[in-house]
Amino acid sequence: MSKKPYNKISESILKEILLLVGKENVLIDKESLINYGHDETENLSYPPEVLVKPKDADQVSKIMKLAFENTIPVTPIGARTGLSGGSLSIHGGIGLSMERFNKILEIDQDNLQVHVQPGVITQVLQEEVAKKGLYYAPDPASRGSCFIGGNIAENSGGPRAVKYGVTKDFVLNLEVVLPNGDIIKTGADTLKNSTGYNLTQLMIGSEGTLGIITKATLKLIPLTKYNKLILVPFSSAVDACCAVASIFKAGIVPSAMEFMDRNAVDYTIKYIEEAELEMSDNVKALLLIEVDGNQPEPLMVEIQKVLEVVEAHNSDENILFAEDEAQKEKLWFIRRRIGEAVKVNSIYKEEDTVVPRYKLPELLSGVKEIGKKYGFESICYGHAGDGNLHVNIIKGDLNQKQWDNELPLAIREIFQLTVSLGGTISGEHGIGWVQKDYMDIAFQDTELNLMREIKKVFDPKNIMNPSKIF
Repeated sequence: MSKKPYNKISESILKEILLLVGKENVLIDKESLINYGHDETENLSYPPEVLVKPKDADQVSKIMKLAFENTIPVTPIGARTGLSGGSLSIHGGIGLSMERFNKILEIDQDNLQVHVQPGVITQVLQEEVAKKGLYYAPDPASRGSCFIGGNIAENSGGPRAVKYGVTKDFVLNLEVVLPNGDIIKTGADTLKNSTGYNLTQLMIGSEGTLGIITKATLKLIPLTKYNKLILVPFSSAVDACCAVASIFKAGIVPSAMEFMDRNAVDYTIKYIEEAELEMSDNVKALLLIEVDGNQPEPLMVEIQKVLEVVEAHNSDENILFAEDEAQKEKLWFIRRRIGEAVKVNSIYKEEDTVVPRYKLPELLSGVKEIGKKYGFESICYGHAGDGNLHVNIIKGDLNQKQWDNELPLAIREIFQLTVSLGGTISGEHGIGWVQKDYMDIAFQDTELNLMREIKKVFDPKNIMNPSKIF
């Protein structure tokens, strides 16, 4: 989109904001603005000019009307756990924190739905509905801190997406404040809806560029009673990836299937307290495989079939069976903390590639070859059952010139490989600020122009999270 000449926040506009939400809910000190000016994307920092904490849709509407009339950019800010720079206030303006929207409004057990505000932490929602025997499946690695609103904005996935689907598969209806301040409902609280364009799905994954979500109706499913978890080591990462598609072809649909290469686990054990796992020297990759259901006996049959498949793909004989909840938590702890381990130890860039699962071995091999060509180490892990591979590129011995000038070429090659294999350049992290220069790999000009025109319909002044995606 064309760049707009944005206005700064004047004293008079600041006074209006203070009147709208109260002085205690407006932050203008440097320390606070810096704190709200970053997420988990590398070391980027783009503070807003003012941070505003509205309490309801009416306040959001009035703030957006004020911003729209004065051509001031607005950036929705959630828990700041994103990995694509989606909540960075690139042009300053108003940072709109949704942290006060933190209520579970209703758990509807009759219809298996939950009405929730966007500032509710994902794990909190999962735990509350579990008390009533219900399950909300999307569970990104940051589920203990990320917000439902951010999950919707990025169409988050997580380990259980392989069986149950990603965020878009659980959202029925949204309340959204548009850039001009209008408040809309995008759909209906029904499982089926063939009434007009699907505005709900359009909002999901739009990364805060079309409007601000202030309420969501989410689908729930019954909570399964049992699960079995195994950790399967391989002496070849390619063998581990090849086993993934074979497990599905054998008729098994795991509730989770996670890939971790050896150095991903090594990083976690070394840099994260309480992460412990013994591995023999020949182990190069691992699959964490979970099956779930309501009867324990069929799960043992499924695990036996899985064991037959992985053995055919040269798995190591030292397969670990998680015998109790403590062992399960220990294994999931390692998997969920890999990203943090990489971040605290190194300068890095994380790419979020996804291909049809049968192509995962080719993607992994290609990424490693590109790493050799450009001289970088890559730590790979992710949701193997979905074909979703997270590629953490470590700066290591690369000099700054190589990092700044050559690495973008390497990333472009990784994305070109991904698309050539039938995949795309983001599975669950979004495009945001850091990946937008690669959108031409995934889409033709005609497709990108359609997206830009949709953005203009919703946001003619381009004030809503500008400079993201395009």
